[in-house]
This record gives sequence, C-alpha cells and structure tokens, in this order.
Amino acid sequence: MAQIIVLSLMAVVGMTIRQLPGFAFRSLSDYQTAMAAIHDRYDPVFGVGLVDALERLQVFRIFSSTWFSLGLVILVASIIVCTLDRTPRLWRQSAEIRVVQPEPFFAPNLPDRAVMSGVGADAVRRTLRRHHFKLREAEVDGVGYIYGDRHQYTKMATLLTHLGLITFLIAAVVTSVFGDEQGLIVTEGDSLTVQPIGTPGLLIVKNYDFEAPGFLETGQATDFTTDLGVFQDGREIARKTIRVNDPLSVGGYTFHQNGFGPAVKMLVSDAAGKPLWDGSVPLDAQAAGFPYGTLSVPGRDVGLQLLLQRATDGTGIVLIVPYRVTGELPNGQPNVTDLPPLALGAGRAAVAEGTDFSVGVRGFGEYTLLIAKKDPGQGLIWTAFALLISGIAITFYLPRRRIWTRLSPAGELAIVARSDRYVDVEREFGRLLDDLVAARTPVAAPPPPASPAPA
Repeated sequence: MAQIIVLSLMAVVGMTIRQLPGFAFRSLSDYQTAMAAIHDRYDPVFGVGLVDALERLQVFRIFSSTWFSLGLVILVASIIVCTLDRTPRLWRQSAEIRVVQPEPFFAPNLPDRAVMSGVGADAVRRTLRRHHFKLREAEVDGVGYIYGDRHQYTKMATLLTHLGLITFLIAAVVTSVFGDEQGLIVTEGDSLTVQPIGTPGLLIVKNYDFEAPGFLETGQATDFTTDLGVFQDGREIARKTIRVNDPLSVGGYTFHQNGFGPAVKMLVSDAAGKPLWDGSVPLDAQAAGFPYGTLSVPGRDVGLQLLLQRATDGTGIVLIVPYRVTGELPNGQPNVTDLPPLALGAGRAAVAEGTDFSVGVRGFGEYTLLIAKKDPGQGLIWTAFALLISGIAITFYLPRRRIWTRLSPAGELAIVARSDRYVDVEREFGRLLDDLVAARTPVAAPPPPASPAPA
C-alpha cells in the first residue's frame, strides 16, 4: 500500500506540473526549446534555481523518470512475491476437501444448520446435483456423508487479478521505455520526419491538404481534416484523410488529428535574390492574443518574430520583428537585440533594416497538429484489462458454495451450508431445504387396530 501511495503521489505531481513533450528528447536543441518554455512558465513562480533543481530531479518527466520506473519495478516485484506467497495457500483451500466432519460440526444450534428425517441418500444426491453441486461421498461406521461443492476453484481467480495488475505495470514500463509520442506541426504541402534522422525504417509524414470548414468565416470550425500521407524508404505506405477520433495507424504509429492553426508562406532572399527560406512558418504560439511564431534565417545570425494580425479591411497582415542574438545574459538567457520591424500583407516584400536579406509574404495557410503515438504496451494493456475483469467477475459472480450432509442409520439428515462472501446464504439454503423437504418420503400411516371378533 505504501508503494502504491508513493507512486500515486508521483503521478499527481506528473499530472499537475507541466511535463516535457515526447519530441523534447529527439535532440539537444529540442530539449533546450522545451525546457525554455517550462522556464518561462515556472521561473516567475518558483525561481530559476528551484526550476533547475526540479529539472535535475526529473520532475518535468515524471512518468519516464528513474524514480517512477524504479517504483514500478519494486511494485511489480512486490505483487509477484505476494502472489507466490498466496498461491500455495489458495490451492490448499480449494483442493483439500474434508468430506467427513465430526458430529458437533452438524449441531443444529449453530448458524446455517438444519436437521430433518425422511430424506434418503438418493434424494440428497438428486437435489444437490439439481443445484449444480459437484458431489463427493464417504461412509464411516454406517453413517453416510455427502459433500457438495460449487465453484470449487473460485479463490484461484484472485491470481488472475494479481496477474492483471502485474501486466498493467509491465505494460506501463514497456510503453515508457519503448514507446514514443510526438507532436508534429506540419504545414500544407510540407513533410516532417516522425523519428530522429538515422532511425532505421524512418517514417515521414506529408500534409497534402488541410480543411477546416467555417473557420475563416466564423472563427469556429465545424470539422477539421488532414489529407495525410506516410512514407518509408522513399515510398508512400499509407494515405488517409484523418479527423478527430479517426486516426491513421501504420508502421507501429497511430497519427491522431489534434489541432490546427495559421501559417505564413514566406520567402527570404539574400541581396542576390537567392532564396534563404521558401516555405511556410507555423504560428503555433500566442503573443498578446495573436498567433505568433519564429523563424531562424538559414545561414544568418538573425531570426524573425512573426505576429499575425487583421487589417482594418479584414485582410491578414504580418508584423515581422527581426532580432539578433549578441551574447548571453548573466542568468544564462540569450541577449536578444531587436531590429526595426516590418508590417507586410500577402504579396508584399521588403528589405529588413540592419540585415542583408529581404523578407516577403507569399500568402497565408494553415498547419495541422498531429500526435504520432507509438505504444508497444497497448496489447499488454488489453490483456491486463481482460485478466483483471475476469478475476473480479469470477470472484464476485461465482463465489464458492459448499454443503455437508450426514445421514445417520436411523434416517436423520443433518445439513450444513458454507459459502464465500457475496452469497445470500439464507436465501439459497432455504431453497435447498425446500427442495429436500419436497423430496421426503411420506411416512406410512400405522394400520387401524383390528376390530374384535363377534361373540
């Protein structure tokens, strides 16, 4: 119980404090980006020093931390030891049956006992079998004993429950160690790798088209879908239009439609007109309530901050703020110097002051947010669920019932009922007694006395 409580408290921490996303562990830069977001969120609350300490303690990745994994391993070992300790005792309780009981065991003043006469051994057998009892018999010194057992091995079902718990925990470890979950932001027409470059059997997803009917007109999408293709080794292995609750599963991954947002189609060119960047930039963050994103200009020490706003005529306009990183502040954060901003609409371009390149806005589009999930423990989860439900169902709905009977040479029948909990013994024992009474052999009435002979 102490182990379960500790793991539960750790799980509460993991559900309360923001955790690092799966993609943060793809590369050092991804990890630094994700941790920067956590610092932005918690530094004002806890301070930089405490956040750094929590990072070293793996608080921001509780469910894959050394502490949580070690706790799961110890809990699995404890349940296995407990199961091994209980199994011999459960087997003895189920398999070892004492048909013959001493006479005081049948004393009618004890609970769930009854005594009657006029019921023969054949009637007892028929009645017990009709109530689905498996019979065993013995005879000692002319006294007959008939024992009935129903659902004899129910107690062994607790082993199924224990095995289900163990399988659940093993599934959690398998998913934590071998599973993968990535948030993929893919703009229309673009592709993105699912796993790190160099992974054998690398998967690549392509966003052929994204649709969100009604979003531009009302701001509320009635539905949103992505025409998604998945490639492996240079060939397309699957393609499907996915939507919420209708994912695409291929290559061990399941791709879920999770969200969407605006993107800006941009062209960044050097002084000679050579493109430095020609593609879409997803605006997957918020600044002052407006869609916001950043772009690091390839080959330059300059980045672009992009803020999407709506002009008075309803058209989109992008506020572009170039920035240059000139060093590092004492707190370890980069020292950023902003350059003069630009405001561009679709089809417009301008030279960014203080740089040697021009920035153009080709137009606007959308990005789709996908969750790529690989869960090798999923099959184990379903197996564990089946074992757990089976064990609980058998324990609650098929409890063990036992009947001992003792038939004396004088024809007196003593009966004892025993059962596991969850059984209405009084009701079931009453029905059994009613059937035994109905099976009693009528006692013949004594013949009338003979009439005296006439004188």
